[in-house]
Amino acid sequence: MFKTYIQKKLESYVQQYFKKHPEVKLVVVAGSVGKTSTKVAIATVLSQKYKVRLHEGNHNTHLSAPLAILGVEYPDNVKNPLQWLAVFRAAHARVHGPSDVDVVVQELGIDRQGDMAKFARYLQADIGVVTSVAPEHMEYLQTMDIVAKEELGIAAFSQQVLINRDDVDGSFASYLTNPNLVTYGTSGAAEYRFEGGDFSLENGHSGILIAPGATPPRIDVTIHVVGEHNLRPAVGAAAVGVKLGLSAHEIQAGLAAIRPVKGRMNILRGVNDTTIIDDTYNASPSAVSSALQTLYQLQTPQRIALLGSMNELGTTSAAEHEAIGKMCDPSLLAWVVTIGEDAKRYLAPAARANGCQVKSFTTALQAGAFVHKILEPGAIILAKGSEGKIYTEEAVKMLLHSTDDEQHLVRQSIKWLDIKQKFFSQFS
Repeated sequence: MFKTYIQKKLESYVQQYFKKHPEVKLVVVAGSVGKTSTKVAIATVLSQKYKVRLHEGNHNTHLSAPLAILGVEYPDNVKNPLQWLAVFRAAHARVHGPSDVDVVVQELGIDRQGDMAKFARYLQADIGVVTSVAPEHMEYLQTMDIVAKEELGIAAFSQQVLINRDDVDGSFASYLTNPNLVTYGTSGAAEYRFEGGDFSLENGHSGILIAPGATPPRIDVTIHVVGEHNLRPAVGAAAVGVKLGLSAHEIQAGLAAIRPVKGRMNILRGVNDTTIIDDTYNASPSAVSSALQTLYQLQTPQRIALLGSMNELGTTSAAEHEAIGKMCDPSLLAWVVTIGEDAKRYLAPAARANGCQVKSFTTALQAGAFVHKILEPGAIILAKGSEGKIYTEEAVKMLLHSTDDEQHLVRQSIKWLDIKQKFFSQFS
């Protein structure tokens, strides 16, 4: 009862806020993979023209999203009524105060059937962006059709919809009822797209942005990210920019300002002149696949894939891990190093059957120590894994050239370090 009351109260504040401030635009981002990178890219581009509200974390649940939209801090103790009273006072002040932003950019997370419909109860977005439809929370969602219906449900409460053409299968188009739809991506099938030119680890991608509606519709751009799949959030951001009236120069400058989010294909300097691709924020089958493809395209004397288990896959876990193992190419990888039980049971045997040199560990600390031992000068290490009980970033920490770069890793707050210390202590 208490949680239901809180939820309805927060939803009411959000509705009141947009009624009182109709000039404030709302951009919402949904998708199985890539929400946070896309959200940050959109905010970075729009900041060239507008004042933007963006929560830097991933407050995308039913209880946290309204507060992120309003720019009100989430309470430390959700069971404390006094803290919620303080939240309500702050939300009331936000509603009745002057407009403090021009645009709110908010991601929406789902993990059960019917979740997106709950957001529809109180949100009316100017633009909805769908980044991908891929296996996620399969222990609850169970089928890809259910995943697609949930993620694409954002179209029901968005005036305009932008769909990642490369990562949302066309077979799900029947679930879209909004006719105001455009596509973005890196393939020729997308309306807004990036046509590549040069790439380097130091400078990222340079090429042409095809942007219908912009003047001119072809814009020379540089985007400082690694991997084709990380260009798509930037292109989506550019499409949102065009829809909200940014000039070609503003879009160009906004794309040049985009940098990887912590733990999402972030390039870090490793020991012994090595390079680390830090993609440790989380892991899903499509994201791991894209990260491996990126690693394969980079020239280096030694490639190492440091892969943690992918959580929340339910009954599909064995098949999805095995599929990643089959992607591991012995001609392109010197080592496949796994962390966690599912990676050991399903990914490792498939990679070994392919002819890969494989080593499996229970914890990231064990895996990091091993990788440190086998590194060759100039190597590139891809580090990827799920959040819960995997913590691949702690393996990365052991491979960094400088401890100063620990600030660029995910989950380094005192709270998270305490959680991880307790977890790792079980194995010492």
